[in-house]
Amino acid sequence: MIVSQVILSLFSGSVVGLSLGLIGGGGSILAVPLLVYAVGVSSPHVAIGTSAVAVTVNALINLVGHARSNNVKWPCAIVFAIFGVAGAALGAHFGKAVDGQKLLVAFGILMIVIAALMLRPKRSGDNPSVRLDLESARTLFPKLAASGSVVGALSGFFGIGGGFVIVPGLVTATSMPLLNAIGSSLVSVAAFGTTTAISYAASGLVDWPLAALFIVGGVAGGTAGIRLGSVLARNRQYLSFAFSGVVAIVGLYVVLKGISVLS
Repeated sequence: MIVSQVILSLFSGSVVGLSLGLIGGGGSILAVPLLVYAVGVSSPHVAIGTSAVAVTVNALINLVGHARSNNVKWPCAIVFAIFGVAGAALGAHFGKAVDGQKLLVAFGILMIVIAALMLRPKRSGDNPSVRLDLESARTLFPKLAASGSVVGALSGFFGIGGGFVIVPGLVTATSMPLLNAIGSSLVSVAAFGTTTAISYAASGLVDWPLAALFIVGGVAGGTAGIRLGSVLARNRQYLSFAFSGVVAIVGLYVVLKGISVLS
């Protein structure tokens, strides 16, 4: 690995981490295009497998902090994750079977859709005491299982964390507050990422040195993002709008680039 690629890997990882720390999500969606177009990973499948490893580690690091703050609704999070893992394994299987360039085009389209969704106000639930137990299982369990399966399949197919879908999915299924949904979502992000990473690693589609550099950069960027976010707390909504614009532009670039290669 040449020096320029090492620097670009660290920088790209820091961009993803900065986004996660600054606005609380969305950063993992940039990991694949950064690996392909900035770092220079030639195979889209290797980029997806490598990003899955980095996303998993970053999710676990953030999960520790949320767990210490009691922001994780563990029973709900675990059920969502269990059904999501099955979906992620299935999604990863089909993702590896799709032509790399076609997968990139689909990924670009997904980025544009995500950018539009990020512009919508984040809805929070009104039931902070919600919990999955024998009494509530009849209502909550089917919703958590269905949402987890669908989101997991999407995560596995594209090799993304899926937090932007998991959070509203948890709020819709349980009416838990947004902060609890964010903390609980990290259980699924880590589980989905691990499933996708194992599937791609088993096929030799993970660049481990690159993943390590991406993780190091992500930790550094995340730390900076959290500190900067506390300073710019009042402007986070505008930062989110700006980030959604970046995601849309990158998504459009990925689509046009992919189409030009296929044509």
